[in-house]
Amino acid sequence: EVQLVESGGGLVQPGGSLRLSCATSGFPFSIEDMTWGRQAPGQELEWVSTIGNIGSSTFTHLAKFARGRFTISRDNGKNTVYLQMNSLKPEDTAMYYCIKGATISGIRGQGTQVTVSS
Repeated sequence: EVQLVESGGGLVQPGGSLRLSCATSGFPFSIEDMTWGRQAPGQELEWVSTIGNIGSSTFTHLAKFARGRFTISRDNGKNTVYLQMNSLKPEDTAMYYCIKGATISGIRGQGTQVTVSS
């Protein structure tokens, strides 16, 4: 059974940082592309970032709004993918989801709430 468990969300002031984690099980993590998505109230799920492998190299892609502020990474030994978020803005407030695969249409976890507010 595929399981994705996000953690690390919370309330943070504008300009602050959070590190989201997603612990996974039930599939060969090291060969799977992994994606972070987010959904703000009343809005559709939005792609944030993807990490994957091309041959022996790792690639990362970030949405335009995330470039320069967010970093996606993974630890294949721990079957975990991370999203480091710096310089957070109120518009980053959303439920953040870890998603199996290279798009936001894959299996996802229950999410972790990120609220950016003073």
